[in-house]
Amino acid sequence: MAEVMNRFRRQFVFGVLALMAASAAALWLRQKFGALPHYTFLTGWALLAGMFVLTIYNARKKLPFVPLGKSETWLQIHICLGFFTTLLFLIHLNFRLPHGWFEITLAWLFVLVSGSGVAGLFLSRVLPRRLATRGGEVIFENIPALRHALKTEAESLALGAEAKSPILAEFYSRRLAPFFDGPENFWLHVFESRGPLNAVFAELDDLRRFASETDRATLDKLAALVRQKDGLDYHRALQLTLKLWLFVHIPLTYGLLIFTLLHIVLIFGFSGGAR
Repeated sequence: MAEVMNRFRRQFVFGVLALMAASAAALWLRQKFGALPHYTFLTGWALLAGMFVLTIYNARKKLPFVPLGKSETWLQIHICLGFFTTLLFLIHLNFRLPHGWFEITLAWLFVLVSGSGVAGLFLSRVLPRRLATRGGEVIFENIPALRHALKTEAESLALGAEAKSPILAEFYSRRLAPFFDGPENFWLHVFESRGPLNAVFAELDDLRRFASETDRATLDKLAALVRQKDGLDYHRALQLTLKLWLFVHIPLTYGLLIFTLLHIVLIFGFSGGAR
């Protein structure tokens, strides 16, 4: 985890420093040489080109069999170009706040896309490593079936025909049945909290102190099932976080492109384009 965080910090700090250096250079050139001809027009088209390249990265991920270079290379280009387009956007705005509802909406879309991109960089560096420490790869679509199998096995141990302990039956119905019924503790898993799992184990340990040898064996099996169920919930929470991030970042990106194209139409339609 420390290695992942250090890598993320290095990439983020490098991008921020490069952004600051490029911004300082742009301001110095503008102050020394004055406004360039068609300045806004040229930066606008460059910004559109950069946004287009950033957008097709998603298409590249869906076509891994096409020989278009390594995905990791595309990712690095995506990250660096993302920082560059942020600078280009500020230059295009002439480092001023936008005016009018359309410009403000367009600017907010850009901010949201950029912010979600930085969040995605962090999540894609941290969450996969965390998942690898909790039972290896688990296919997201298989989690409900695996959870149901664990629930069936736990019910058989506590409530089945061979179960003879009313104390275990009562404990399962009161404490474990809701736990096995569905996913639990989404946000606690995202923030790496094991408080609820430790609380269940504490109650199992309390029962074990006064249980018979047979019941202790059953409690040990139930504890193993609880740990497996908690692991499934952990994988579901982290994988769902990655999926939800894409459901936010990608629609915002396409929304930004649509508004950008409308912006171009308005510029050419009402102000004569580059004139």
